[in-house]
Amino acid sequence: METLAKWTVDDYHQMIASGILDNRRVELLAGEIHEMTPEAPLHTFCGGSLADYFRDRLNRQALVREARPITLTNSSEPEPDIAIVRGSWSDYRDRHPGANDILVVEISNSSLTKDLEQKQPIYAAAGIQEYWILDLTTLQLIVFRDPQGNVYQSRQDIKTGIVSPLGFPEITISVEQLFSV
Repeated sequence: METLAKWTVDDYHQMIASGILDNRRVELLAGEIHEMTPEAPLHTFCGGSLADYFRDRLNRQALVREARPITLTNSSEPEPDIAIVRGSWSDYRDRHPGANDILVVEISNSSLTKDLEQKQPIYAAAGIQEYWILDLTTLQLIVFRDPQGNVYQSRQDIKTGIVSPLGFPEITISVEQLFSV
């Protein structure tokens, strides 16, 4: 029987520091190092535009991080397309944000299976209160809330209407506009 070697966040950081992972787009998910899919122009456009959209609406109430690591457990350090976290850049000088993230957003063009089957349980298990997937294929926003164990108890698939992040209920976001930013 073959055994899979699992890596910790510390192991992963040592690999990064030693240069083993230089010039590779990777993230640590449940102890495994995963290559990240190269971004098509549409994915890059949507990520940057959506981050700017959030920055405008949040008006410095939180930090909007694009494709930056968040440390969730001893074995997971994903790099979501967008993470809206408490504090400012100076709060993360010596560490990555943790499970105190307000909202994590993945933009899915070809990665929906990974976002649903691999990342969703990791985000739920870490206690991320809200996880959004902007599905560019079906033009819908998938909103996960209420994590219990490694599953979100609430899932909404939204194509039209208004949504507000749990951490910022006063901010309303048009789902249709998310796909036109």
